[in-house]
Amino acid sequence: MLKKWIWLSVLVVALDQATKFLAETFLAMHQPVPVLSWFNLMLTYNTGAAFSFLAGAGGWQRWFFLGLGTAVSIGLVVWLWRLKPEEQWLAAALALILGGAVGNLIDRAWLGQVIDFIQLYYDRWYWPAFNIADSAITVGATLLLLDSLRSRSASDLKDPAA
Repeated sequence: MLKKWIWLSVLVVALDQATKFLAETFLAMHQPVPVLSWFNLMLTYNTGAAFSFLAGAGGWQRWFFLGLGTAVSIGLVVWLWRLKPEEQWLAAALALILGGAVGNLIDRAWLGQVIDFIQLYYDRWYWPAFNIADSAITVGATLLLLDSLRSRSASDLKDPAA
């Protein structure tokens, strides 16, 4: 199953790295560029994880997140490899998560931080900036959850005692 879905992971990594290159080339640090009434492009860097978790930890977090991301990526490749042909939703979810993880791993390895540039907001409330890799991970995790619920519903129909 890995061969059939690895293209999606590669596509996510390519889009992620290309858009990060463009963000660094054309955006000024912390200077929002309005796109829509709820969406800016704004270059920023994150040395931590989601929502800047551990961003100010002093540098050790780079190696921690590199190790964690590598281990998760290897686990996702093994999981994808072992999937059955009919597990299409699960494969798509895992491929998206893998692509996002690798996209952010590249940033951490080369820069020691992750490039973020997408900023969503409403009125004065701002969502933390993110990137294409983060988006792929979020969509993949959502598909993973939906697939789990779908699989659970299907097994409940077959065996009501479950």
